[in-house]
Amino acid sequence: MAAGAPRVFVSHLSGVAVFDPNGDQVGRVRDLVAMLRVGRRPPRLLGIVVEVAGRRLIFLPMTRVSGVESGQVITTGVVNLRRFEQRPTERLVLGELLDRRVTLVETGEQVTVLDVAIQQLPARRDWEIDKVFVRRGKSGALRRKGETLTVEWSAVTGFSLEEHGQGAENLVATFEQLRPADLANVMHHLSPKRRAEVAAALDDDRLADVLEELPDDDQVEILGKLKDERAADVLEAMDPDDAADLLSELPEEDKERLLTLMQPDDAADVRRLLSYEERTAGGLMTTEPIVLRPDATVADALARVRQQDLSPALAAQVYVCRPPDETPTGKYLGTVHFQRLLREPPFALVSSVVDSDLKPLPPDASLPSVTSFLAAYNMVAAPVVDDSGSLLGAVTVDDVLDHLLPEDWRETEFHGPEGVPDGRH
Repeated sequence: MAAGAPRVFVSHLSGVAVFDPNGDQVGRVRDLVAMLRVGRRPPRLLGIVVEVAGRRLIFLPMTRVSGVESGQVITTGVVNLRRFEQRPTERLVLGELLDRRVTLVETGEQVTVLDVAIQQLPARRDWEIDKVFVRRGKSGALRRKGETLTVEWSAVTGFSLEEHGQGAENLVATFEQLRPADLANVMHHLSPKRRAEVAAALDDDRLADVLEELPDDDQVEILGKLKDERAADVLEAMDPDDAADLLSELPEEDKERLLTLMQPDDAADVRRLLSYEERTAGGLMTTEPIVLRPDATVADALARVRQQDLSPALAAQVYVCRPPDETPTGKYLGTVHFQRLLREPPFALVSSVVDSDLKPLPPDASLPSVTSFLAAYNMVAAPVVDDSGSLLGAVTVDDVLDHLLPEDWRETEFHGPEGVPDGRH
């Protein structure tokens, strides 16, 4: 940014693409790193946290930023791919400064930080946070009316203090367009305190989606900081197999207490999954596949497949069973693949196009057997049927991959490989 160029509010940079001098995209902005200074001097902006391929976070020094323009950040050259590690003297601008309660020096009034602005110093390559956009009124009043104003950094105090009960509404709003896996990546790199505050600000469904993408340690930590009633609500919103995996990490007493607080139907599904060995078809399966009766039509099946909350793997096929429709079902009759549904007239019955030749998996099938089944038949999901012929659930390829990869694959993906020094002083 040339000297004298207009300032940029950091919320506008969240998710913005980062390009190298050749115009190739390097990644996307996930946060900015600043260093607070003594007295009321504006913080120095050290660099940008950039998410690159594989959801790895790296550090891009501001000395390597040649332009911050509308909708893009331009670098000066080669980007260092060493993983980002926050240092004790550093602050994440989006992750730690937004939603803070600070004090107006002139009046002593407490205000909430909604945004901060950065600007490049004249005739230098250094950047500073020079303005703070605040709202008067009580903390957490994001959706309520209240006077907002932009003040100089020196006009407020309180950023250097440890704050308990810091809100997260503005941070959550900044990242609301992120996919669950990307938001999980952001949360993984926050401090435990800030991570708990963000979790508290997310609604149950959003938090459930994010928990499913976090490493086990983060899941257990976040769940442990929720009130029991809310923890049970979040577990109900998770896929039953993911909820079972999370509960299996808890002490028996905590697990039983949360299961008791869950809705009976949801708890029954999770208890059933917990009864199977972890690395078997029963332990891997979800209990909520698409189940249709034999007299359902192709149109009925396609309507179910179109449901927005279904994963692509579960939407790839439907399972035809006699009543009851909930797992464990009546007699399993076979599978109808999505492609077959597209080739048939809407009024055709699913029972007339069902594939009954493919033998389903038993619940005690081992992980290698499940993997071989999916690979041999080019499937993304497979039915799990007990000895009586009832459909118990379906194993999807994403759950199989979770168990084939190393146990710490999420941490490895989030951290990325080690590299050379990042150039910070």
